[in-house]
Amino acid sequence: MIEIRGLEKFFGAFQVLKGIDLDVPKGEVLSIVGASGSGKSTLLYCINALEAIQAGSVKVDGTDVHAKGTDVNLLRQKLGMVFQQWNSFPHLTALQNVSLSPQIVKGKSKAEARDIAAKRLEHVGLGDKMNVYPSALSGGQQQRLAIARALAMEPEYMLFDEATSALDPELVGEVLDTMRLLAEEGMTMICVTHEMSFARDVSDRVAFFHQGVIEEIDKPSEIFGAPKSPHLQKFLSNIR
Repeated sequence: MIEIRGLEKFFGAFQVLKGIDLDVPKGEVLSIVGASGSGKSTLLYCINALEAIQAGSVKVDGTDVHAKGTDVNLLRQKLGMVFQQWNSFPHLTALQNVSLSPQIVKGKSKAEARDIAAKRLEHVGLGDKMNVYPSALSGGQQQRLAIARALAMEPEYMLFDEATSALDPELVGEVLDTMRLLAEEGMTMICVTHEMSFARDVSDRVAFFHQGVIEEIDKPSEIFGAPKSPHLQKFLSNIR
């Protein structure tokens, strides 16, 4: 489980997160929606220790992420993260990109790492692109390559930060299909997303962020069908 209590995050004098309390149990798919600047992506960065926090706590399977003495590199092996930009190594093939972390971080042999990478590329529908360089892949394929790279570390949780926002509209579907597949397989996922159909159809719960707080969190049917917060009602009316 990911357990967040009283989480506060500042950038200078500006408070981005204002006392976030949130539990994400194993197997849950949680989508986070809200306007730009509401703190959604910052939350993911705090979970993965990519940003320091000013108050509160984040625990992953009981380990305090921000405590002194926590082995962050070891912790991050549990937390796969996919960013808005795919950031592949351009001089490496798809297979080499995905096999790199198992070799360097987990100490797998080259043969073991390549076997893991091949399976993960097959998993995300890139089995025929193993020896292709990123520049020859479409944006959607590059983002699926990023997902395969994260999965190669065999994480227990996946964090998606607007994974489709940098893609052309016609490429969004293939990435969302991959994310749906992971959800169906039981992967625990926290997805910051502006794809409301994904949030509605795939999530167990949806959290609406507004100005650094969780304004409303519930089942998709309640969030989209019977929103209680005026801010959520306004947000949904603007995107429909």
